[in-house]
Amino acid sequence: MDALQWSQALELPRDAISATTPAGIRRAWIHRAPEAEVLALFRTMSERNEPIPAPWWLRALAEGSLESRAAGFRIEDRMAHLLSRRPGWEFVPWVADGDSGYWEFMPSERGRSGHHIPTTILNTSRHTGWIDVLPAHTGSTPEPIAVAGPAGLRSRLGEFEAVR
Repeated sequence: MDALQWSQALELPRDAISATTPAGIRRAWIHRAPEAEVLALFRTMSERNEPIPAPWWLRALAEGSLESRAAGFRIEDRMAHLLSRRPGWEFVPWVADGDSGYWEFMPSERGRSGHHIPTTILNTSRHTGWIDVLPAHTGSTPEPIAVAGPAGLRSRLGEFEAVR
């Protein structure tokens, strides 16, 4: 029964697939319900030691490394503000259940370098910079580059956009 409840907690309306920023897909129960209830249900589901779908900010909140859901939303929104103003960056909202979407630098796909997978920026709970960059590539996925938050992303965007 808990699994069904968690699935419903993550469920997004169909029109969320057309979102152009992470804020556009924040319409599931996990985004709107009281934070303490969301965290309690996540912890209950996590006790089973099975991987469960959840956004990066919820994992970080449960680990105690992020102070609030709102702090996670601010990080996503700062990234959206930065990337949506730059040519070539596109937000991809259709990801796994619970995920917050990611950004792709389209000029890095099939450009001069011939890569099949574009440079991708996504949020993560793997470190407290909360941002990982996967360089454009073909073949196996490279190790993510940890970025020190939105300010670190802003300072390194030229480096990431140089791969075309």
